[in-house]
Amino acid sequence: MSDWIANAWSTLSALTPTQKATATIAVFGVDAWAVARAVARGHGVQGTLAWIFAILAFPVFGAASFFLFASPSVKRVALKKRRAAAQVRRSLRVGVPAGESELEAGDSLVDLAVALTGLAPTAGNHLELLTEDAPTFDRISAAIMGARRFVWAEYYIIRNDETGRRFLALLHERAKEGVEVRLLFDALGSMAINARFLRAIAEAGGQTRAFQPMNPLRRRVAVHLRNHRKLIVVDGAVGFTGGMNVGDEYSGRRRRRGAQTFRDSHLELRGPAVRSLAQTFVEDWAFAGGGTLPVPRAPEPAASSGSLVAIVPSGPDQEHNASAMVHFAGIASARRRVYLTSPYFIPDESTLSALVSAALRRVDVRILLPARARSDVKLAAFAALSYYGKLLRGGVRIYEFEPAMLHAKTLVVDGQVAVVGSANVDIRSFRLNFEIGALVTGPEFAGKLERRFVRDLASAREVTLDDLARMSRFTRVCSTLARLLSPIL
Repeated sequence: MSDWIANAWSTLSALTPTQKATATIAVFGVDAWAVARAVARGHGVQGTLAWIFAILAFPVFGAASFFLFASPSVKRVALKKRRAAAQVRRSLRVGVPAGESELEAGDSLVDLAVALTGLAPTAGNHLELLTEDAPTFDRISAAIMGARRFVWAEYYIIRNDETGRRFLALLHERAKEGVEVRLLFDALGSMAINARFLRAIAEAGGQTRAFQPMNPLRRRVAVHLRNHRKLIVVDGAVGFTGGMNVGDEYSGRRRRRGAQTFRDSHLELRGPAVRSLAQTFVEDWAFAGGGTLPVPRAPEPAASSGSLVAIVPSGPDQEHNASAMVHFAGIASARRRVYLTSPYFIPDESTLSALVSAALRRVDVRILLPARARSDVKLAAFAALSYYGKLLRGGVRIYEFEPAMLHAKTLVVDGQVAVVGSANVDIRSFRLNFEIGALVTGPEFAGKLERRFVRDLASAREVTLDDLARMSRFTRVCSTLARLLSPIL
């Protein structure tokens, strides 16, 4: 790096005055264009000011980073996504709310989800909370092996490791046996996916698609606007969603020295809510250029009452981000308890205010985050640290999970309303990523998730204001700098 800087400085020193003036004008022009685009894209005051600071503080490099990472083409992608969804929904009867008898605890939050997504909540669903790595992948594999008609899978990350290859090999095997296999993966998150297995799936009759592949010729150069969803639908009868990607760290198979292990939360659904998962996949598949698929009929409700579930997809194509709004409304409506888990915690002002105001109303607000030593994204961990002071002074309790990298994304309110999904409590998930979650009402499932949260607290260390006061100067500086970049992380 030092040699590169020295060579660059030597090159600049050798320029004539005219050449230096020309270079200065060019740099000014590129930076001015980047600042103009940052203002025009309208992503909030915080994010806009952060990018302007980065562009002006680091000439050329800051502008290049903006065009690469900030995705000034949000409106174009959002319009294309809305058109794909509309194409699917024209052939469906959507947006029909559940009957009044189904809307019990948490009905106002369900009403909000319906208004934001147009997907009707459904009763009579059977849910399994999956928090153990290997058993979760065993259940997914068993469901895929039991498929008779189709397997639709959508993931942010499919790694080229033992777990990733086993997953693709399983899809290949089912495709060879005549099962309809469709796989949608994010082009950036799964950039290392094993291409040989993808070809094998295609040769066996399956279909694979990359979501938002980077192509400068088609004005796709930004790394934002990723498909962060994780979902599987098998025969329209069983579905999976939550926080787990496909990789060794998620399945518990990673054994190499120094490797990170993950603790996550996932959900298995059986019942009418699976149709909403299927519809979400169909809309994403159409956006990715795969054409329109028929959405399967909803399974019959469970014989018992089951759970009321609203599937909540969110993304930059929405006027009001569903994940952000459901989290905000859930926290703001709490009366007794708010238990929040997130691996990356960079809240916007609305979420931050909701958490503090709930605590000031004497609601028991607790946040579980990964310990900084365990976090797989150190910059995000330092950025999260910068919010601790305001939260703790407001009465929020913060815990850092120590045994593993905490990757779960869950929310439980008053032991009555629960959310399990893919969205982190950060600006990226609440503005830029395509996410999905399941909003579940009723004490049975919410109680399970709440008990899991309490068990995790036993393996976590509570952070106090005294801990913040003892932080080293280096940690404070890193936290402050990360906070400046938090709107664009």
